[in-house]
Amino acid sequence: MIRFYAPDILTTGLLPQGESGHAIRVLRKRVGDAIEVVDGAGHLYRCTIIGDSAKGAAVEVNETVELPKVWAPRITLAVAPTKHNDRMEWLVEKLVEIGIDRIVPLRCRHSERKEMNRERMEKIAVSAMKQSLKAVLPVIDDTTPFGQFMKEIAADTAQKFVGYCDADMPRCLLAKAYTPGADAVIMIGPEGDFAPEEIADARAAGFVPVTMGDNRLRTETAALVGVDTIHILNQANS
Repeated sequence: MIRFYAPDILTTGLLPQGESGHAIRVLRKRVGDAIEVVDGAGHLYRCTIIGDSAKGAAVEVNETVELPKVWAPRITLAVAPTKHNDRMEWLVEKLVEIGIDRIVPLRCRHSERKEMNRERMEKIAVSAMKQSLKAVLPVIDDTTPFGQFMKEIAADTAQKFVGYCDADMPRCLLAKAYTPGADAVIMIGPEGDFAPEEIADARAAGFVPVTMGDNRLRTETAALVGVDTIHILNQANS
């Protein structure tokens, strides 16, 4: 069954306008039809349409089901937006499919893209959440300067890793450095990599320089591989 997203379903009893239009105009749903709605906070609602307005379809909630995320540790990815926006859109979609708690677009010294359209990325995240049958929507931050993120994350007790391409700096393989079961923060730099001063600041904040393997990866590929590595290690040790 196709799912719809309505974060305020319990208070409004309505699908948002975009979701209502899709349900009524596109899918031809009518009064009496059953639908499933998720709120992005881990709940699935089995509903019946009681008002078929494309501007705000009214629903009655018949059953509430808890659908918590399927991974236990909290995973945060801080990643410098790529020059081509479609690659970031692809990354957000895939991250939501495999599971992510928070995405922080990072503005670094060598960043080619200084800003990211948060609203657009949230729409992609909602779509991916529904299509992958999840009910938990990740937090997507506004574009955050590197220094600000360092100050914010310094006191975080999660294991922290920074992907870095400089082979002259000692780096661990992420798959060996991460301890399964622990919260994780992964930081991936821009196409031009992190500046040496940024790596120094990251290490001072508790980040461990890591590599994703022997292949040289694009920013978005390294980000996805990093997050998926955390998932695989946790699944293998569950």
